[in-house]
Amino acid sequence: MSVGVERRELRVRERAKNHAAIVKNVDLISFPDEQDLAEAAAEQWLKQLETQSRRERSPYCVALAGGRITRRFFETVAQLAPAGSDRWRAAQFFWSDERCVPPDDAESNFGMARDLLLAPLRIPEDQIHPVRGEEPPALAASRAEAELRRIATVDPSGQPVLDLIFLGMGEDGHVASLFPGESEAALVSKAVYRAVKAVKPPPQRITMGYATIAAARQTWVLASGAGKETALRESLSPDGHTPLARVLRLRSHTRILTTILK
Repeated sequence: MSVGVERRELRVRERAKNHAAIVKNVDLISFPDEQDLAEAAAEQWLKQLETQSRRERSPYCVALAGGRITRRFFETVAQLAPAGSDRWRAAQFFWSDERCVPPDDAESNFGMARDLLLAPLRIPEDQIHPVRGEEPPALAASRAEAELRRIATVDPSGQPVLDLIFLGMGEDGHVASLFPGESEAALVSKAVYRAVKAVKPPPQRITMGYATIAAARQTWVLASGAGKETALRESLSPDGHTPLARVLRLRSHTRILTTILK
């Protein structure tokens, strides 16, 4: 490990200590700017992948996210990791949500990941499992669930278990495409993926459900951008009502990397 990485990890641990008392089941790690966040997240993920490749445990299922900070994160990972590295050989790529648009549309989460991360790293096509936003939403959700179940292990409740889920957070505290104001039936749904209508464009989307996010071994939330402090603080409150707050209550541990709370 390089001296630069060691110093960055020390800074990350110190920031984690500063926020350790806010929420017991959350590692809240603060960064001065988005590039620092992206570099720390990239280094930590690449280190984890390197360890995973040495163990030769297969598959390693990860769900990618969309959003502006994710774009910078993908670019940073692609810069730091050599293309074709063995560290990717066990990785199987899924998505936490997708917009109902073709893969070459500027709004496509898959398209962004393909262009900024998967193609530069030369990830083989058989390791990439997009949610097909160009298909009818219910069909795309059903096929995405079947594909995840084909590869991932399943927990005793019947949920497929991802090794890592990346999430962003919106100004209203939404994660994936889980927005405030959903019915109780939607909140407690066991669906792995489901079609939803978002309150922001594009409205037609497919999202991973709360139960699947709760079942993941790890969830990392990358939270950055103006206008999100109120939502993040509410999410960290024991009685918070945001979608992120619900995720935090459902999970035993979540990591939040943010530039919002210093």
